Amino acid sequence: MTLFFGINRPALAYSMTTLGAGMMNHIFNFYYVKLFLNRYKISEGAFHQAQVVFMIWNAINDPLFGYIQDNSKSEFCSIRRRSILFGAPFYALAFLIPWFPWKDYSEGEWLSGIHLVVALCVFDGMLTFVLLAQCALFTEISTKHESRLQLIKYNQVASLLGSSSILFCGIVSDNMENIPRFQTFTICLAVLSAACMCYTGMFGVSQYEQKYLESNSHSDTSLSWTSVLTLTKQILTQKNFLLFVSMNFFQVFHATFCSNFMMIFADNLIPKDALPSIVRSIMYGAGSIFPQFLVLISHSLLLNIGYYKVILWGFYVEVISAVLMFLIGPQHYYILATFLVTNMSPLSSMVFGTNALFTKPAQSLAPMFVVTILNQYGYEHLTNKADQPDPNLFLGLHDTMFYLTCLVPLCIALIQIVIWTPFSIRSSHITK
Repeated sequence: MTLFFGINRPALAYSMTTLGAGMMNHIFNFYYVKLFLNRYKISEGAFHQAQVVFMIWNAINDPLFGYIQDNSKSEFCSIRRRSILFGAPFYALAFLIPWFPWKDYSEGEWLSGIHLVVALCVFDGMLTFVLLAQCALFTEISTKHESRLQLIKYNQVASLLGSSSILFCGIVSDNMENIPRFQTFTICLAVLSAACMCYTGMFGVSQYEQKYLESNSHSDTSLSWTSVLTLTKQILTQKNFLLFVSMNFFQVFHATFCSNFMMIFADNLIPKDALPSIVRSIMYGAGSIFPQFLVLISHSLLLNIGYYKVILWGFYVEVISAVLMFLIGPQHYYILATFLVTNMSPLSSMVFGTNALFTKPAQSLAPMFVVTILNQYGYEHLTNKADQPDPNLFLGLHDTMFYLTCLVPLCIALIQIVIWTPFSIRSSHITK
């Protein structure tokens, strides 16, 4: 790999897509639920319908785009950096879809539901198209172990920087209280993110591409459908694979729950005079930055005790912390704020990916589950100034939010302990 003033240029080019995508993805997942529920006042039925459509699309677009990119004869799809280069502007435009209403929505208007469907499906489609190309680019840039370690290091730093977008967005927009500033920030972020990914598209040249351009032909490496089905059957019958996927499903559910509702719960459970706006912005930012920081400092721990024990101990920590928070109660605001931050970054997040086909439904089921419960306690009336509901109703709502904050992580961690205990690959960290 070429070094320029001490900078590994191929690794830098590769990691720029991680930086651009990370900045947009954190903002999207953190704010879209609150925006559609509180500002656009989408109905519960329309919200659920949008999530069901998204769940279906979310499950099929990965293999669909993967097949297209692997089997297309067009350089636009088959050369990874060009997929990123041409996909980046559309990815950035898709990121902007939710933040600009198509009209002044009235409460429960059907158009807000269509808006949510389009926002979720288009954004996830472009995310998949670009990031699948980036994943393939990782293996094609170099086959050397040392070079790939450099890619990983640069990528982890880029993930850390990308996760800071929530912090800066909160400071600029007063945690989305100032919508014009929020919209201006998202436009600037989209431009910056597109520029980062285009840098990958221009300079992320792989060995595969060089060979492809020299020969100007593809080798026939595509698998037949019979081979694909046989391999799939072999994978699905592996006990450890089923345990890992089941574990990862609940991990994605937990991560989605935290990302989508941390801001909503904090705004309602912690009075505005208890935590100033700047402190809230730091709290929200820390919730996304801290997990990336854990990844950077966890390598020695993983090498010494292995993934299995780190994951299992992480689940026990989640159980203990959730129980303690439940016993302490919601009146201690700084303790609650700390719990919300740490709840977004359990130790097990360091070793679980979130893109497996079988885990993607959790990204839709988590918001559907929580919104259904919240609306049963009057959440849909919370921001409606026209209504004057009984204040005692909101006390019940706040109690429900606190119970969800504690009990969802507790129950998920207990389920994960039961699933993870029989996992048999436990000493891979000492295998030479």
